[in-house]
Formats: sequence, C-alpha cells, structure tokens
Amino acid sequence: MRTDRQKNGWVNAIRTALGMTLEQLAKKLGVSKQNIQRLEKSEQEKSIALKSLHELAEALDMQLVYGFVPKDGSIDALIDRKASRLAYEIVHRTSQSMLLEDQEISYGRLQQALEERKQEIIEKMPKSLWD
Repeated sequence: MRTDRQKNGWVNAIRTALGMTLEQLAKKLGVSKQNIQRLEKSEQEKSIALKSLHELAEALDMQLVYGFVPKDGSIDALIDRKASRLAYEIVHRTSQSMLLEDQEISYGRLQQALEERKQEIIEKMPKSLWD
C-alpha cells in the first residue's frame, strides 16, 4: 500500500503538513508556482536533482539528509547475508563434487563447513562478495 508520501513525494508531504501553498514555497525560492509543481513532479518520478532538493529543504526551513540505509538493518548484517550466500555457493559446489565421487558428507559437517567458510569470507572480505 502506497502512502501519500510515496505517491506525492517528500516535498509535497512536508509542504502540505506545514500548511504551505505552492505560491508561498515558490516565493521563498524566487520561482513560479508552476516551477514548484514541476519540482514536486520530478521528485515523484525520482528524477529530481540533489541540488534542487537541497534548495527546497532550505526554503522549507529544513535540512536535507541524504544517505544509504542497508536493507538488512546494518552493514554487518548485509555483509553476513552476502557472506552466507557466497559460502553456500562454494560449499554446495564442493559437496556436489564429493557426492559425484561417492564421498557424501553429513548434514552436520556441511553446516559446519558453511559457517567456517562464511567466517573466512567475512574476515577476508574478497571482492567476489559483491558480485
């Protein structure tokens, strides 16, 4: 379900929450009402320039905060997830080869190998982690 912020953008949501009209914001920026409408539309379309967002924030007497937030909640959790996936790929390939050679390993040993490989990947942080 999309919120009004997602539908109309942050600029529109903040401007509306402040009870500020398009004309008032336009006056603060020294532009036309139509220009503000275009800026709000470009934000909705994710094509607005960072510079424009900064100027709008200033006009709204706010600070623009720009950053990246890991979907996993933290950088460590992101690295852990990626390392687990890479460890699985490596260990799975090895276990498949062993199975073909009739040298199947136990589930417990497989889990241990996965954890060991994951920890090794986290410690070394190979570039392949991000492939």
